[in-house]
Amino acid sequence: MKALSGVKILDFTHVQSGPTCTQLLGWLGADVIKVERPGVGDATRKQLVDVEGADSLYFTMLNHNKRSLTLNTKNDTGKQVLERLIKECDVMVENFAPGALDRMGFSWQRIQELNPRMIMASVKGFGPGPYENCKVYENVAQCAGGGASTTGFLDGPPLVTGAQIGDSGTGLNLAIGIIAALYQRTQTGRGQKVLAPMQDGVLNLCRVKLRDQQRLARGPLKEYSQYSEGIPFGEATPRAGNDSGGGQPGRILKCKGWETDPNSYTYFITQAAVWQNICDVIGKPEWKEDPDYATPPARLPRLNEIFGTIEQWTMTKTKYEVMEICNPLDIPVGPILSMKELAEEPSLRDSGTVVEVDHPERGKYLTVGCPIKMSDSAVEVTRSPLLGEHTVEILKYVLRYSDSEILAIKESGAV
Repeated sequence: MKALSGVKILDFTHVQSGPTCTQLLGWLGADVIKVERPGVGDATRKQLVDVEGADSLYFTMLNHNKRSLTLNTKNDTGKQVLERLIKECDVMVENFAPGALDRMGFSWQRIQELNPRMIMASVKGFGPGPYENCKVYENVAQCAGGGASTTGFLDGPPLVTGAQIGDSGTGLNLAIGIIAALYQRTQTGRGQKVLAPMQDGVLNLCRVKLRDQQRLARGPLKEYSQYSEGIPFGEATPRAGNDSGGGQPGRILKCKGWETDPNSYTYFITQAAVWQNICDVIGKPEWKEDPDYATPPARLPRLNEIFGTIEQWTMTKTKYEVMEICNPLDIPVGPILSMKELAEEPSLRDSGTVVEVDHPERGKYLTVGCPIKMSDSAVEVTRSPLLGEHTVEILKYVLRYSDSEILAIKESGAV
């Protein structure tokens, strides 16, 4: 038994946000039936191709633990198959353009008629409002959700982050909503609609910046570097470089080897509770009693000097040595790890956070595993499906069509 064993997901998603959601549900044990256009499939199958003739890593890394069914939903027979799928499944997940399902003849009202217990989950760029019909991609969501305006350095342009907080972040939100709706259905017997707008998801992850927007009305944000530099604050939460967002001053500092290694850096937080340990480590014991450095308020106007002194120490150590020295003293630090270092880290392989998967077309490749670990629902990451690989299997064993009916469906061009 897995956590979601017995739950059937009708997966009408493509690209990243929706597939992130349905892949997580598949990892947790749901039977995910990915519906794709015959002969075409998810657009990402052929995007950023690195092995000729094989599905791209973009597709494979977002579609593990799924079965692929090809279906032409514009075909009358295809519509009949879809009706049967809706009656059979528990959840439909889609990230079509607004109104696409209605145009297909499968409005929410029609879906409820076919299956009152159906949960219909949707990813959209924006929620109800002036932008609800706009097309949205990852970086658009980061910009519209407040992420870009608060990322980067004060003297530079807004920046997006490499973390896919718009697409993958929203997919995780949608999965949580689906699981909550499934639980509620056990009590009510009814399905419901679940909506996860990407703008909402990004803003949710930027909550500390919304916090700071309100704090600005009561004075400058003293933990921001610009305060110690004497730079006035404007009306909106500013970009804060690598400052910590939690109130404890923090910076990214150079480590030994930074001249040739772009990732020889560490994140260092001057947490008030361990200030005396920090003073000892960096060779500044006199700062422990000096009124200009002894208290957090006294240190705020001097952050550049303080971090400059700490950096003189970190530059004599590798990022791993900094961690080995500071962690036993409860000083919060963390190395800047590259994708190469993460891919080669044995502990991440052991925990299933990074896994190796064998694919019939591209061979072995690395991918991320399930970020959620459950003691009674172990996750096995299985490869992504080939286009239409499970079409006959689903028609026969999920929808219970006879062999002659399957032949007729094939001949109609529906699959």
